[in-house]
Amino acid sequence: MRMKSRAASLLIYLPVAVLLGLLRLLPRRGVRALGRSCGRLVYRVDKKHREVAAANLTTAFGDTISEEDKTAIIRSTFLHFGTVFFDFFHLAYLSPAKRDRFIQIDGEEHLHKAADQGRGALLFTAHFGLWEIAPSPINPIIPMRVVARPLDNMFLEKTLLKLRGRLGSKVISKFQAGREILKALRSQESVAILIDQNVLAQEAIFVDFFGKSAATTPSLAMFHLRTGAPIIPVFCAPSASRGYRVQVFPPVQVTRTGDRDRDVKHITQACTKIIEDQIRRTPEYWFWFHDRWKTRP
Repeated sequence: MRMKSRAASLLIYLPVAVLLGLLRLLPRRGVRALGRSCGRLVYRVDKKHREVAAANLTTAFGDTISEEDKTAIIRSTFLHFGTVFFDFFHLAYLSPAKRDRFIQIDGEEHLHKAADQGRGALLFTAHFGLWEIAPSPINPIIPMRVVARPLDNMFLEKTLLKLRGRLGSKVISKFQAGREILKALRSQESVAILIDQNVLAQEAIFVDFFGKSAATTPSLAMFHLRTGAPIIPVFCAPSASRGYRVQVFPPVQVTRTGDRDRDVKHITQACTKIIEDQIRRTPEYWFWFHDRWKTRP
């Protein structure tokens, strides 16, 4: 059974490896054009995820936006993620000097201040823009680790780990995260956690997200309460001239009450509201295909 699984994973991986080789040969303009075309094709054929995105937009915005606007956002989202998906692979293989020409960072003083405090930093973001390249400008300021779920395909996972490493981040598996996160913070590193996706009820705390309760991981808040590491919002979105802008915001202000459950919920809600505000500004950059409100209280 294991041999069959390995063979199936390899069959899936081989065309991906060929595609990655092609992307390394093409100029960046061609890579982005190819990604946009693929996004347009997937938009036309992937009815399931169009419907998920439409349902999510209805939950988030109700009748405050028209059906035409929802369709336009969904189409733009498909095209955006097609473009940045291909661009991620291309940028990862560029030299740091060439890659840095396309990436701007604002608010790095908040990272320097966190580094000076000596407690590490808890960075949080969302599946927004091109979050995968944010480590490139952050890692030189404060070494960065990213909490992520390993891919089921061992060959794809190995490739993804290599690409993330080229961008400056080391990955902490979601399944063995606790000890590794604490170790990283004690070593005065930063740890990035994406907190915008649905989690199982037994793992969740429910907070308001676009006016509806959403099952959200409490891990960010819990690690802050345990370590005192500052919580810093970070978002990476497309900018002019086909580049990207990494925005580092001031640390989230936290007032502890001594009631652990209350504090965890308050912190998680505050961070979720920051993500919501970012999505409202440019909704086409968020991953609407994910069933965010699947788990119910």
